[in-house]
Amino acid sequence: MHQLESGVWGPGDPIPSESELAVRFGVSQGTVRKAIDEMAAENLLVRQQGKGTFVATHKDPGSFFRFLRLVPNEGGVQVSQSVPLECWRAKAGADVARILALETGAPIIIVRRLLKWGEEAVVFDEIYLPGELFPDLSLDILRSGESLYSLFESRYGVRMIRADERLRAVSADRISAELLNVAEGSPLLLVERVTFTYGQKPVEWRRGFYSTRNYHYHNELG
Repeated sequence: MHQLESGVWGPGDPIPSESELAVRFGVSQGTVRKAIDEMAAENLLVRQQGKGTFVATHKDPGSFFRFLRLVPNEGGVQVSQSVPLECWRAKAGADVARILALETGAPIIIVRRLLKWGEEAVVFDEIYLPGELFPDLSLDILRSGESLYSLFESRYGVRMIRADERLRAVSADRISAELLNVAEGSPLLLVERVTFTYGQKPVEWRRGFYSTRNYHYHNELG
């Protein structure tokens, strides 16, 4: 884990073979295999048949669906389009500071964006980020076309490892209703997410308002 956190092996890099790692760390191959199995289960490493084991990366198309559980009611898999709306700097209030483990008043960045499937706006996200980790983040950079987590990984060296989510039903306010093209007061799904990087460090608080008119939240358990 330390080798990943310190950047010795970066996203997409191959890691040494089990035998090489066993010699390097003075442990048995069985111990190395168990550690790799655990990190693969946590989506930190990815095994590729006949090629070896690689550090997981958000550039892998499969990682996109790991963090977005919205699927169309008629089934199938569709890729969304991110439409950045706003990006500005602010100071952390009490709630943001507590959730992101910052001092109250610390610099943060607030991003608002839409996720669209075809012409339909389905998700309105309001995202809070620690300012020191994303020093030059701007609307122009967000409009690069790269997925958000891939951008954070490639430009800022911040890799999203896991997320905690809470879901509840809310009514659309004026802003979310207008952006999602639903009537004010319509039912929406609010998905609040705190995302962590290495070392259990929180690096994102996201409030996503989901229109479930033609889509639903899907999570496979077991």
